[in-house]
Amino acid sequence: MSTPAVRAASLSAPALVERHGRTALIAGVAGLLLTGVGAALNLDQFFRSYLLGFLFWTGVGVGCICILLIHHLTGGWWGLVIRRLLEAGARTLPLCALLFLPLALGLPRLYEWADAARRAADPLLRHKELYLNVPFFLLRAAFYFAVWSGLAVVLDRASLKLDALGGKGRGYYNHAQNLRGLGGGGLLLMGLTITFSSIDWAMSLDPHWFSTVYGVLFMVGNALSGMALMILMVSLLGREEPLARVLEPSHVHDLGKLMLAFVMLWAYINVSQWIIIWSANLPEETPWYLRRLRGGWQYVALLLVVFHFALPFLLLLSRGLKRDARRLALVAVLILAVRVVDLFWMLAPDAPIGHEAAGFHVHWMDVTAVVGVGGLWLWFFARALLSRPLLTVGEPELRERMVETRLLETRA
Repeated sequence: MSTPAVRAASLSAPALVERHGRTALIAGVAGLLLTGVGAALNLDQFFRSYLLGFLFWTGVGVGCICILLIHHLTGGWWGLVIRRLLEAGARTLPLCALLFLPLALGLPRLYEWADAARRAADPLLRHKELYLNVPFFLLRAAFYFAVWSGLAVVLDRASLKLDALGGKGRGYYNHAQNLRGLGGGGLLLMGLTITFSSIDWAMSLDPHWFSTVYGVLFMVGNALSGMALMILMVSLLGREEPLARVLEPSHVHDLGKLMLAFVMLWAYINVSQWIIIWSANLPEETPWYLRRLRGGWQYVALLLVVFHFALPFLLLLSRGLKRDARRLALVAVLILAVRVVDLFWMLAPDAPIGHEAAGFHVHWMDVTAVVGVGGLWLWFFARALLSRPLLTVGEPELRERMVETRLLETRA
């Protein structure tokens, strides 16, 4: 049996990852410092803006885990070229757990169910107190992060073990089958935890409203954010060693098709929720949409229709665009930007505690919080990416390609 002799330097992430990581760290520290200054001026707004940044970037990490599990379950070249990128994104979840701590300190300022006086005055909040209470809320959050971080560790170690097995022998194929089983079970766990975390962290901002597909919106949105980041990274690294040796237009094409599928699914779920709630016309459900279709928020909704669905959908129908990493990356940047807008539209119209619902407004901390949390997340992502070879040498298809391009040499 031959063993691989890997030229480690040639399989490492290029130096530009470290440079961009340092730039992201500087931007993140600056953003968090500015947001911290804002906290001294308006603490309620600080927590709401910080929640936006936290949910978006945590969603990117969660989306990376979901895509990684889909790849292990279904296979395909598209996942081989981005597996290390996905694993690096998944390993950011422990950082996200630390970033959750400021929110844990400000629950009464974010959620009316966490405010004792408002809870006592509202019969519905008292009815939901068995689930919506601070200790149980924090316990559930710890469980979500334990599941996500645990899956990230298991998937990372399993991938390294595949590399060690060299893509041959019964041990490799048994381990690959185990990973396929983990993909199915892991997706079930992710579905449950994403659903309940979205209810806890976002939907309970308005505890009088509910939607049975709210969790699915977050699942699809997180996967779309993760896929957009992967395409952006492939465009960035695709002309650098070692990815340039193995990346082909067909691989980029597959990633583009997956992003198109997530864009269409996002639109389908949103339209389904809107039609069901609007046609039922129940007083418990329609106020959520009424707040988002009045006072200037209707223009944000129109922006999402155009730039989150219609324009990306039309662009991604082009075969030529989907095979060009640079052009596809421009669509991915658009997707990431409107993902923030979509999350803002879902969170911001709900009135802060003690205030009436206001018309459309954007606070400067909404920007600095997203930049601050994002800069720190991207720096951590870059560090995780630099800690592993950028390509998986244990997969037979990719290993054969690396041998052909002399990235990997085998000897008896």
